Amino acid sequence: MPHLEIQRTDDGSATLFVPELDEHYHSVKGAHTESLHIYRDCAYLHAAERSVHRPLRLLEVGFGTGLNAAVTAMAATAERPVHYITLEKYPVEPRLVERLGYEALVDASLFAALHAAPWEQPAAITPHFTLEKRCCDLLTAPLPHDIDIVYFDAFAPEKQPEMWSPEVFVRIFEAMSPRGVLTTYCAKGAIRRLLQSTGFAVERLDGPVGGKREILRATKA
Repeated sequence: MPHLEIQRTDDGSATLFVPELDEHYHSVKGAHTESLHIYRDCAYLHAAERSVHRPLRLLEVGFGTGLNAAVTAMAATAERPVHYITLEKYPVEPRLVERLGYEALVDASLFAALHAAPWEQPAAITPHFTLEKRCCDLLTAPLPHDIDIVYFDAFAPEKQPEMWSPEVFVRIFEAMSPRGVLTTYCAKGAIRRLLQSTGFAVERLDGPVGGKREILRATKA
């Protein structure tokens, strides 16, 4: 596990900084704002509006601090239940997670339950949200099938180019259900073209308030 430091972002929420990569786990413009806008709103809630009232299968690339999972779990209801599968190669130490102060932003008992849940098996966090944490490497691990939503929250392409390869996106595309959606904070032209060449229909959406100008949402045709 690389050395991690806690830093404050512009919306007041905390994130983790990796000195050896010179990279943050979230946008420095706002960790909480990023999770709400890019992942919960533009992916999960967008897909839930079009669902046929069955559990949505969601794949997250990078569990990280658990903030994306927390805001999604809080939004899950009987009408839009979620089976949330998250892949994380380097789980964050629980004592470090406690110092982030996310209990002021999300339901504290729910957030604790997310981190207390065992790895490698499904755990019912609420009646409408099942979490399945897998400690593995996206590059080598088998992917689940029939995925409706993908939160692609890997470190930036210039920091971890291997995570943004054509091979990775082909595997994800093949694992997704028809009309499945993927969102990412990265709006670089090269990534947009890569998603399009994989077979996705790609939209450029407004980024979070006070943050990036654009983000990407890709839909499997």
